[in-house]
Amino acid sequence: MPDFRPPQHLPFELAEYQQRLKNTKEAMGRSGVEALLITDPGNMNYLTGYDGWSFYVHQGVLILIDQEEPIWFGRAQDSNGAVLTTWLDKENIYGYRDNYVQSKLSHPMEFAADILNERGYAKRRLAVEMDSYYFTGRCLDMLRRSLPHATIIDGDDIVRWVRCIKSAKELDYLRMAARITEQVMQKAIDGIGIGVREGDVAGEVYKAQICGTADFTGDYPAIAPIMPSGIRTSTAHLSWTDRRYEHGDIVLLELGGAKHHYNMPLARTVMIGEPPKELQDVAEVAIDGLNRVLEFIRPGVTAEEVEAKWRESISGSRVVKESRVGYAFGLNYPPDWGEHTISLRPGDKTVLKPNMTIHFMPGIWLDTFGFECTEPIVLTEQGCETFIDFPRKLFIK
Repeated sequence: MPDFRPPQHLPFELAEYQQRLKNTKEAMGRSGVEALLITDPGNMNYLTGYDGWSFYVHQGVLILIDQEEPIWFGRAQDSNGAVLTTWLDKENIYGYRDNYVQSKLSHPMEFAADILNERGYAKRRLAVEMDSYYFTGRCLDMLRRSLPHATIIDGDDIVRWVRCIKSAKELDYLRMAARITEQVMQKAIDGIGIGVREGDVAGEVYKAQICGTADFTGDYPAIAPIMPSGIRTSTAHLSWTDRRYEHGDIVLLELGGAKHHYNMPLARTVMIGEPPKELQDVAEVAIDGLNRVLEFIRPGVTAEEVEAKWRESISGSRVVKESRVGYAFGLNYPPDWGEHTISLRPGDKTVLKPNMTIHFMPGIWLDTFGFECTEPIVLTEQGCETFIDFPRKLFIK
């Protein structure tokens, strides 16, 4: 059969992947790293294009400082997925047999160690993503056992920080995701009503996320729809149940759309019936603070200065926000669309730069209810630009 490799189907030009690889190797060099093992599927996608729901088994990408292409390794039955979705030559795609899959007798990190040994890297300085969701304690144990002469260090932040500055094409995909998110949020708000089951609205949300727009479909977002109601809005990160909405319910909606796994988050709050004064007051303070922060954000300020501006904007009110008020976001797979780099909180001295993307997220959770109104933004040369065109208000039904 012919060698079927369709690089024209990749979301980005080959030159962009190669520039990303170059930037990653430069970051490795600054850290004294000769080999980097990537297990985060977002980072794997960023550098190679690999896209498969195969991260439930161990897989990875190896970046070797003096070799031209990355190396993908994973389950053998996923190897053709690497052929079809990456720009790599077949000689750099390694599939392991199923005796490595969820076994107590052999482990995929032994397979990765064999590749490093084959390529002459068994005694080199190896960085691994120690705080990745997809890299376990056993992964580290097996690598240390299989590569006794290697120096293994934490390389958790190498690719993450390379990804902070988005390219023009990445921003295009984020704007496409934004168009999906707008439709998803409207569908959710329209569906909420007295007697309607929460799960039925969640079903419409999922449909809108995948159907996308008339021009393009969406991908599965990295986070499931977060949409609690009633007393459950007093905490973060709860989703739907089989209860039916009632008069007097508050509903929090933290939803997103995605294109090529570039996620676009957004949160809004819905009130069924006349809102109580306390909720109205919280909404007014939070939205005013959000608007003030968006006017303040610009290149050159630090993440902690943005958070300080938020605290200044709500001072004198009853609104209290103990947790961070935002984070970097973009390309990612479940369970999180955050990039695990920039956090808008005291102590984060990251200097903001053009083409960084941040979800400003001043969620408020009190003893009996919550309120959310957020904005995903991109830093521009002069300030910031919002991705989403959706009213900033408390929605009343």
